[in-house]
Amino acid sequence: MATSTNDVLSWTNQDPRESQLFNTWGVLYRFSTVVSTSGQSTTTLWRAVRTNREDRVAKLEWASNGGLGRAVIGKNAVPMSDLVRPDPRYPGARIFNAPDGLQYRWRPSSSSPDVVLEDSAGTVVAFFRPTRPTRYQIGDVYGELHFLRNAGAATITHPPIMDTVTVTAMLYRFCQAFGL
Repeated sequence: MATSTNDVLSWTNQDPRESQLFNTWGVLYRFSTVVSTSGQSTTTLWRAVRTNREDRVAKLEWASNGGLGRAVIGKNAVPMSDLVRPDPRYPGARIFNAPDGLQYRWRPSSSSPDVVLEDSAGTVVAFFRPTRPTRYQIGDVYGELHFLRNAGAATITHPPIMDTVTVTAMLYRFCQAFGL
């Protein structure tokens, strides 16, 4: 699966709740987690819109036990579990409905360590590739998120879809890391 350099985002940190995704242009997405005085953890996903300017894409309010809670993406609030619903047809697969109204599936690749994202037609439109930890000035990178710009309906890099893919990739990684 070939992608151009700018369609590959290097992903820092083993804990995706406190990480950055960047390419040759700089940081594109940043997950930042804070814990309130009451113990409530909230992760915010920020997207760079230009130099020194970020827009909030999503707010993830974690359950009090540290598990999945509520996600606010744009003006829509949904249970996080709706964004990583287990797909009983494929072991380890998680499905979600995207802003385009279609269902997408994250699932382990059968031929590599990658986790692929399939659109509703079964076409791979993105994938997460774990990597050996590599040190960069921005931080240690543990994986790469690849967007296949021309695959499927060719909308994977359009902001509402790309933002949702980034949120669901983070939640998929979280669920895998913590056995949820």
